[in-house]
Amino acid sequence: MALKVTSWNINSVRLRADQVLRHIDEVGPDIVCLQETKCPDSQFPSAAFRSRGYVHIATNGQKGYHGVAILSRIPFSQTGMMAFCGQNDCRHISVRLPPRYSSLEIHNFYVPAGGDIPDPELNPKFRHKLDFLAEMQDWITAERPADRNAVLLGDLNIAPLRSDVWNHKALLNVVSHTPVETDMLETIRSSGGFVDAVRALAPEPEPIFTWWSYRAKDYLASNRGRRLDHIWLSPSVMPALQGYLVSAQARGWERPSDHVPVTVTLDM
Repeated sequence: MALKVTSWNINSVRLRADQVLRHIDEVGPDIVCLQETKCPDSQFPSAAFRSRGYVHIATNGQKGYHGVAILSRIPFSQTGMMAFCGQNDCRHISVRLPPRYSSLEIHNFYVPAGGDIPDPELNPKFRHKLDFLAEMQDWITAERPADRNAVLLGDLNIAPLRSDVWNHKALLNVVSHTPVETDMLETIRSSGGFVDAVRALAPEPEPIFTWWSYRAKDYLASNRGRRLDHIWLSPSVMPALQGYLVSAQARGWERPSDHVPVTVTLDM
């Protein structure tokens, strides 16, 4: 039984609902996990997605900032959400699928971007990012979701590997690729027991990017990208991994998000 799961920072779901529908029509994911929806739950454009068969929708949103959502053709047996750093800023939502899908858990995260200055003493946004990652580490150590059938995905706002950025040396002091961030993210993943699905199929040194700055007039010509969007699988789910797709062409659509969809196919 094939199961396609997409992760995408959509950067305003109301502004780009038509792009989500285009991705749905072109790729046909069973589950779409969105980040940075920037939309209160009461104003989420559910009708547009239900019209395509995504009648099961879980949202954790607020006005103007952050927000996560999961759209699914498959019913949920359970939903949940967590708050980090004492802030209810809508950065996590989870669902559990029915037993016929191995009771698969999906955890959808939007990690703070961290601002521009990679110094927690000078930049409160960077301090918040590091604190958020520390709490992720505490959660993943205590709850051990990777000991079950689980997927952890989302805009984790860190490009951990050398080939996850267009220039490793140039970005070592740029937020999203600093050693403190990359070390923390890899510790969370490895100590938590998860496997990076995309890199399992496309290991380094192959460059893979999922984000290109709006400042780049021709994003493909310069190709100064970063891989900020990730899909991790628990060891019990890894044998089901059949393939992945980074839909880079979406960055060239009209009024695009600066992120593109990442999709994995699982044989459940």
